[in-house]
Amino acid sequence: MTTATKSARRGTKRSGLTALTPLTAWLTRPLASFHLLLAVFGLLTIFGLVMVLSASSVDSFTKDGSSYTVFSKQVLYCVAGLVLFYVALRVPVKLMRRYSLVLLAACLGLLALVLTPLGTELNGAKSWFVVAGVSFQPVEFAKVAFALWGAHVLVTKRGLMNQYRHLLVPVVPAALLMFTLVMLQPDLGSTITLFVVLLALLWFAGAPLRLFLMIFLGAVTAGVALSMVADYRVARITAFLDPLADPTGKGYQARQALYALADGGLFGRGLGQGWSKWQYLPNVHNDFIFAVIGEELGFIGCAIVLVLYGTTAYVGMRIAFRNTDPYIRLVSATLTTFLVGQAIINVGYVVGLLPTTGLPLPLISSGGSSVVTSMLVFGLLANFARHEPEAIAALRSLGPGRVGKLLRLPTPAPYRPPAKRRPARPTPRSRPGAKGSGAAATRRGGGVSRARKARSGPGSRAQTRGGHR
Repeated sequence: MTTATKSARRGTKRSGLTALTPLTAWLTRPLASFHLLLAVFGLLTIFGLVMVLSASSVDSFTKDGSSYTVFSKQVLYCVAGLVLFYVALRVPVKLMRRYSLVLLAACLGLLALVLTPLGTELNGAKSWFVVAGVSFQPVEFAKVAFALWGAHVLVTKRGLMNQYRHLLVPVVPAALLMFTLVMLQPDLGSTITLFVVLLALLWFAGAPLRLFLMIFLGAVTAGVALSMVADYRVARITAFLDPLADPTGKGYQARQALYALADGGLFGRGLGQGWSKWQYLPNVHNDFIFAVIGEELGFIGCAIVLVLYGTTAYVGMRIAFRNTDPYIRLVSATLTTFLVGQAIINVGYVVGLLPTTGLPLPLISSGGSSVVTSMLVFGLLANFARHEPEAIAALRSLGPGRVGKLLRLPTPAPYRPPAKRRPARPTPRSRPGAKGSGAAATRRGGGVSRARKARSGPGSRAQTRGGHR
């Protein structure tokens, strides 16, 4: 092979690598996870506001005479969510762990109070509090609180994960209590997402596979039993298995969603030009907003949404794997699974792959509690992204950067593993033939005096003899 041929091949390899160099070089930067997460968060928020305005305009005008009623509320919810996002971005990790039990206890108390006359029933579920015209669901915040507290317990017991009593207690009993309170509302969709959080905690904590087999069998049994108890759940399953059995009744919503997706084609009918929001598809700006995206923006719009959620999954797991703090690793992976899992469930029942559960699409569907909680989760993930070892080193050596200066973010502290406690030395005991502790002390004292005499050397002995003389 000639020298010219070798140089030509090297040039070809270099030209092929240069196409990937900008992306790979940017991803290797210390704060790449933080900046990428902020970009995805901003795109999902703006895209969600645009789609809520388009999907809710007709319904808002029909009920209130203005096309901006639902959109205005969504903007206020986003402002409240941004406040929580900023708080979560600044809170120290040690503070999260210290008060995780307090947060969980507060959420459990709210889940119990919502079942009393203080709660409000909406859409057949008594799971809302209405304060000064603003409604919120405590179960949305309970999901985050359970992830923070469960990770704290499992990380504290990480040396005992091979024992089922330490692996399951008290995380599983607390989860069962929360499942019971949520099912009393009843809210099967939120129970499913809580179950996803529990599975993610156990999976990323290193639970054995046979445990998940038992949990899966128990969940299927419980799901079948709960489905048979309520008539509306049986109707949902029947509509999922055979949507054309009742096309104008229980299967109407799922069938209309498929029609809207099919009507969009590749590029869609255009933003704001969809027909489904003209009372053809119920809850079009809540649970079934993905159908409006497919109708107005087509397959391209749906693909963009899926890419954004896929990027969220990638960044969340990247944050989890690049951190050294076991608590941050477990919480990041769990919250990412919860957020992306809820998006998968929503898209799944809109396209007809899953039964309808009523879960919103994070950051895109209209709804106060869901949007605020999703922004809180993104704030926690952004906080954890700044705790990567390379990010901490860059922030400490090069300064906070433009985003850190703008938001006045504190410099995160590096993770220091807890020091291992050394076993205490056993106290020396007196020998059986000794006359108590005094005799032992006398022997020890004699030994010490002999050692000192030995160290003193021959010169000291000569001085001693001279003194005696």
